[in-house]
Amino acid sequence: MIEIHTFKTNTENTGHTLDTTEIVKFLHRHLEQYGDPEEDIARALDYCIGKDRKPGGLLITARQKSTQELAGVCILNKTGMSGYIPENILVYIATDSRLRGQGIGKKIMQEAIGHTEGDIALHCEPDNPAFHLYDKLGFRSKYLEMRLKK
Repeated sequence: MIEIHTFKTNTENTGHTLDTTEIVKFLHRHLEQYGDPEEDIARALDYCIGKDRKPGGLLITARQKSTQELAGVCILNKTGMSGYIPENILVYIATDSRLRGQGIGKKIMQEAIGHTEGDIALHCEPDNPAFHLYDKLGFRSKYLEMRLKK
């Protein structure tokens, strides 16, 4: 059994404590080849929780009810924009690799969609199995992203 908890910036949260180190390490481990260095994940999480007056966002955790171990995590950040750029960007989502295929990612995504105001953008590698989940939930590929790394 899974419990879902949401943490919104500048609102009353579910009363659960937030262990940012646990969340960063979980995402780093379970994002696997789609992940980033822990430092980048930590910066996205700091932004999400509104550290240093950042706009914030929505953090969703899924925990196993019996052990309270993390089963999944999602970080969505507010962009501060609207219309020409979606209001939210899904930065990271991962489920425990041992628990995949049980619908945890879908539950987390449904929670994310239900708790955000405005549109949501996300980046997904073409070979990521989660692509099909995003498609089923109504996400559409609008652009091919290009980046200039400086």
